[in-house]
Amino acid sequence: MKIILNQDVIHLGEEGDVVEVKDGYARNYLLPTGTAVIYSKANAALFKSRAAAIEQRKAEKRAASASIKEKLDNVVLTITVPAGESGKLFGSVTSQMVQAELQKLGFEIERKKIEVATHAIKMTGTYSVVIHLYENDMSHVKLIVQSEAERIMAEKKAAEEKAAAEAAAAEAAAETAEEAPAEETASEEAPASDAE
Repeated sequence: MKIILNQDVIHLGEEGDVVEVKDGYARNYLLPTGTAVIYSKANAALFKSRAAAIEQRKAEKRAASASIKEKLDNVVLTITVPAGESGKLFGSVTSQMVQAELQKLGFEIERKKIEVATHAIKMTGTYSVVIHLYENDMSHVKLIVQSEAERIMAEKKAAEEKAAAEAAAAEAAAETAEEAPAEETASEEAPASDAE
């Protein structure tokens, strides 16, 4: 069946595109949801009159995609999951988990656009996740998968390092405080000798 898309459909086309799809897909999904209309001369003329507005929306989507891509390329996601001692996960990392982590960072990305090699992420480690943006734009996000035990150890290590840094800062402040009164007494004694 020949249809005209009313909005962007992943792996099918963009708003205003004329595409051929199976009759069942059009009748059961695309037409009832308003995602597409049946191709006819009247509908084609209607979309032709809206071509400028459609192109403007496409340009806005391209600009938004470029700015999101720039931000996403610098993102490092860390997901903590239950795992065995060998690092093998009890399950696997899914696109839904990645989407939830991205939402925590303020990125609203559809789950369908996140490509996680689920069959590959069954161990702790560092991976790359592909996020499909607009048209051919893609972003590769670094994903660190760690077990709960690794996270706890990392938190302990960070806490120990923080405590050591605070202790060193306190010690340095104490040494500075001890030196300051000695300098003050020396400066107080100096004017007394000038007066004689």
